Amino acid sequence: MNQLDFQGRHAIVTGGAAGLGLAIAQRLLASGGSVSLWDRDQAAGRQAAERLGASATFVQVDVADETSVREALQSTVRRSRRIDALVNGAGITGPNVKLWEYPLGSWRQVMDVNLTGLFLCCREVVPVMREANYGRIVNIASVAGKDGNPNASAYSASKAAVIALTKSLGKELADGGVRVNCVTPAAVKTAIFDQMTEEHIAFMLSKIPMGRFGTPEEVAAMVAWLCTEECSFSTGATFDLSGGRATY
Repeated sequence: MNQLDFQGRHAIVTGGAAGLGLAIAQRLLASGGSVSLWDRDQAAGRQAAERLGASATFVQVDVADETSVREALQSTVRRSRRIDALVNGAGITGPNVKLWEYPLGSWRQVMDVNLTGLFLCCREVVPVMREANYGRIVNIASVAGKDGNPNASAYSASKAAVIALTKSLGKELADGGVRVNCVTPAAVKTAIFDQMTEEHIAFMLSKIPMGRFGTPEEVAAMVAWLCTEECSFSTGATFDLSGGRATY
């Protein structure tokens, strides 16, 4: 493992109780920092924080709820005194069906978590970072936001919006010390696969030239670097982790 310098820094990782979020938290801890795991799953969040040790804390939060996000930030700031990085990793896939069969309730749920939740977290955290004139925001998008996966219209649309939001916010903050970037992984095998059909999983694998899914640790390595001070001249940028799938 390459050594990254996150010494003395603190990060919020949404969706940090499992999957990509947990792997990212582990990498940031290994780089010398501390983390606040934001997740709505109380049992999993507490278990993850205990497993990670004294430098990890858990805050129960529903990222799609404005009041919940605001209270979570207040709790985190009281405990940690600083917010150096925000990793927006909370997300859901939604059902794998054709657009004309897509339930409106499911569409709204995907947008609420994947897009509105990310917006709310950024909106609350950015003023803290601006006051310190330092911060790193990393949004977890997806190669589906570039290509548009069939039978995943809400997920694809939400992740395309995350890419656009990243570019917009990156430009808004470019004159200070806050950097905003996103990563666009191809499929990474985590518990989120449980939300998908076998047909959809096979489709995603067929699109990856390397012939395998990514690992959480590979995504965590890129995200952790984007959280460091060394990521100083990239903002509003999109970083692919696609095993060769991405074409632009």
